[in-house]
Amino acid sequence: MLDLTPDEWVAIRLSLRIALVATAVALPFGLAVAWLLARKNFWGKALVDGLVHLPLVLPPVVTGYLLLISFGRKGPIGSFLADTFGIVFSFRWTGAALACGVMGFPLLVRAVRLSIEAIDRRLEDAAATLGANRLWVFATVTLPLALPGIIAGMVLCFAKALGEFGATITFVSNIPGETQTLSAAIYTYTNVPGGDAAAGRLVLVAIALALLALIASEWFARRAGMRFHGE
Repeated sequence: MLDLTPDEWVAIRLSLRIALVATAVALPFGLAVAWLLARKNFWGKALVDGLVHLPLVLPPVVTGYLLLISFGRKGPIGSFLADTFGIVFSFRWTGAALACGVMGFPLLVRAVRLSIEAIDRRLEDAAATLGANRLWVFATVTLPLALPGIIAGMVLCFAKALGEFGATITFVSNIPGETQTLSAAIYTYTNVPGGDAAAGRLVLVAIALALLALIASEWFARRAGMRFHGE
């Protein structure tokens, strides 16, 4: 049952690669946005919060279509990146990583924001009174205390990226070896005569990867809590 074919291994490796890249690229932006929403009050904050979480409530194909018309070769951002830097997203694995990062971004921001909001601000104020600037306070006080939430957010983003389908297939299509992720491969096999066995194998792999990610998240979060909170 688990005797995977070379094509199935390609889809699995590509999915892992895309999910890891999507999570790594989304992390610094997620930290910045989460801190902004958790620590600052400004005009339009509700609008920013709504835009961040919009991919969670929009149909994934809508998000994929918006990415296509924005980052496609004829889109305003895509044409600029292609002509200026030679960066192409549409119908490339990098575009799949972008779509997965966008879809997982709200989950990352939400987990990190809640973790930052739970931190006693008096600890940050104490560090500031001792002469630390804001960046140093964030790096040495806020980030370590928020680490469990950061780990949880990263795992949620990774898991969402690993299972993303609608936005990805709309933006970068379903090209074997280039953009055919685990979810797209399962979809393809379910529409091919005699593909049920291959689809079943990939479903088991998807379940195993998701379960491992959740277990790893819980373990790292507990270790971080013991280290920084003494729990």
